[in-house]
Amino acid sequence: MAEGTAKLRVDKWLWHARFFKTRSLAAKVVSGGAVRLNGARIAKASVAVAVGDVLTFPQARDVRVVRVLALGERRGPAPEARALYDDLSPPEPRDPDPSKPKPEPGGRPTKKARRQLDQTRGEALE
Repeated sequence: MAEGTAKLRVDKWLWHARFFKTRSLAAKVVSGGAVRLNGARIAKASVAVAVGDVLTFPQARDVRVVRVLALGERRGPAPEARALYDDLSPPEPRDPDPSKPKPEPGGRPTKKARRQLDQTRGEALE
């Protein structure tokens, strides 16, 4: 088969690229209609992907957008899997304002603060 016409099942490719731990989990996500291939929703795990296709799917709390760069022959180590795709997902903002001071932790109230709380709440049950 020539490289330009090579295709692979979408569930198998997602598993090869290490987006899902098992192939059956990848197939379940595809069957649920959560995966889009080039913008079109797919509902069968047997749909074939080719080099250059764009996949959009949920992973954890994020939505991943990846372009297929290669079709894997096996589910190899992570660096090998990373070479199968180009991540097009927008980067997550780490910290919106790092210069903003963080609030001080409350900690345990002092004896004086506990007495004031007791007065405002009323007498403590004994």
